[in-house]
Amino acid sequence: MHRRRRTALLLTAAIAAAAPLLTACGNDAHPGAAAVVGGQRITLSQLEERVGEVRAAQRAAVQNDAQYQQAIAGTGTLTRDTLHTMILDRVLHRAAADAGVTVTRREIQEMRSGLEEQAGGAKQLETTWLQQYGVPPQRLEENLRLQLEAQKLAEKLGTDTNRPEFWKALSEASKDLNVDLNPRYGTWDVQKSSRADAKTPWVRDVSAAQAQQSM
Repeated sequence: MHRRRRTALLLTAAIAAAAPLLTACGNDAHPGAAAVVGGQRITLSQLEERVGEVRAAQRAAVQNDAQYQQAIAGTGTLTRDTLHTMILDRVLHRAAADAGVTVTRREIQEMRSGLEEQAGGAKQLETTWLQQYGVPPQRLEENLRLQLEAQKLAEKLGTDTNRPEFWKALSEASKDLNVDLNPRYGTWDVQKSSRADAKTPWVRDVSAAQAQQSM
């Protein structure tokens, strides 16, 4: 369980922060895109939808507006973290495919059953994944596939997810996919297969302020 939790923490986004009220893309080469991975766009609307899923699940999980506002105030990078997860999912899937790694539906179900047993039930597992990793219930099995791909890729390489050999495989996949981020969301570090904030103080993320105004 501990290894699975470390992997999940490594590969998933933080929980909700601010409403996904996004303006037009600032990347002239890819208008309307939050990122382009392997020639395929992750659009602003797709990113907005994913962020909205977390916010909706978070709102349903608390008892009152005060708790909801506290959760929002406590985590301010949901949009960027969600985009990071969406990109890393594609990078990891490419690295796993290159290594001949596949994950079956049965393996996902077995992992879920084991985690539910340890968490004390299906609802408790969903709550844990939402609170700790920012994964809404409808994305739980998708995230478990991500965890299994990471574990099986590491095993195929004779290493684990904390070792340089694992991240080298992801780095190669990042290079092949030519990850290109909208500058608003930073840059993609190919060596670390991770999003990094760009040093552009004139770019301001206004989503948190807009979220407060819209409530």
